Amino acid sequence: MLLKVEDEVLVIAGGDKGHRGKVLVVDRKKNKVVVEGAGLVRKHVRKSQKNPQGGRLSKEMPIHASNVMVIDPTSGQPTRIGVRYLDDGTKERFAKKSGASLGKISPPRDSYKKA
Repeated sequence: MLLKVEDEVLVIAGGDKGHRGKVLVVDRKKNKVVVEGAGLVRKHVRKSQKNPQGGRLSKEMPIHASNVMVIDPTSGQPTRIGVRYLDDGTKERFAKKSGASLGKISPPRDSYKKA
């Protein structure tokens, strides 16, 4: 999974289809992400010292990673993510539609340097 925290994504399936938001949590073992404002559920909370009001709270629940797409930084449209090696051997994520960089993943490696 190539999603990272702080990526802006679009929900492409489910009840929140069409919602845009930032990724708050990435769970790589379960292949799920928590998106800001998407997958909201009501949680009933009893009155306590921590929560003196009590009542119903809104909480974001995880969404499967296949149901979100990263927003392309240049066009603002949803795109797939690819991985490529730069000339200096650095590994980076990129948007497949425009080819724009989405950030580096790993430091330079000698075996991937181009002469």
